[in-house]
Amino acid sequence: MPKEGSSKLAVYAALAGNVAVAATKFGAAILSGSSAMLSEAIHSTVDSGDQVLMLYGMHKASRPADELHPFGHGLEVYFWSFVVAMLIFGVGACVSAWEGIEQVLHPVPAQNVWISYSVLALAFVFEGISLFFGAREFRKQARPRGSWLRAARGTKDPVAMTAVFEDSAALAGVVIAALGLTLDHVFGWPVMEGMASLLIGLLLGVTALFLARESRSLLLGESVAPEVRQDIARLVRADPRVARLDRILTLHLGPDHVLVALTLDFQDQLGGEAVEAATRDMARRIRAAHEQVRTVLFEPRDKPIRAASVA
Repeated sequence: MPKEGSSKLAVYAALAGNVAVAATKFGAAILSGSSAMLSEAIHSTVDSGDQVLMLYGMHKASRPADELHPFGHGLEVYFWSFVVAMLIFGVGACVSAWEGIEQVLHPVPAQNVWISYSVLALAFVFEGISLFFGAREFRKQARPRGSWLRAARGTKDPVAMTAVFEDSAALAGVVIAALGLTLDHVFGWPVMEGMASLLIGLLLGVTALFLARESRSLLLGESVAPEVRQDIARLVRADPRVARLDRILTLHLGPDHVLVALTLDFQDQLGGEAVEAATRDMARRIRAAHEQVRTVLFEPRDKPIRAASVA
């Protein structure tokens, strides 16, 4: 499972890059009058705010369990990742699209284009460095699942995923803005800057909808990966005191907090103390093999529910 420290590194790298890029883009947009540059500046500003919210969500999620939230606050990360996706769509995509429509309807040639070129080149470097750190963390999650898209759909940690997708969209946005600026500068087509802003808005909209879909699924409650579930079943069935394993239910209560509920039968000759010992032993083995498992619940059939917490 991903560690919080490495995920935070990806977010801090993205935040530092976006703050620097946003400031230079706004300056270039003011000096050049470039619509695409203004859209990119808004994009970087939204990304900076998103990273602040993700860090806030990680901080809130790290709070210990209390009486009102007995399983902790891990779902805070999923909530704030959903809020981030909505901000990307509601602010970044919509504002960029609106700016693009204005430029298409009332095209204005860009001025001081070499300033814009320089800023875009600098932004490409900053965003590339940020993406490098985010991709390095996300690659750890992608490796056991194959492709990055498959890893994004299967990950239970939206922090690194959000940073990588935002940085990837930012790099693509820089390329689109540079293309629109070039068409305006070389061929005298200021309307292409508006088209570039519309494309940036579309790019942000698609990114936001994908991230919102994945965050929503996590908020609704996702089980562990099939291979983890199969290994838990193997560990339980390997215990000679277990006669039959009927059902395994798992639920992610955060990136590093999994609840496991087991319905099973023990051997008939086991007494109450032996059953208690068996549940403790199995919970300990499951926890040792899968550190994200914090709580294990046992429900012998036709008997009262037993709980073994390993938090």
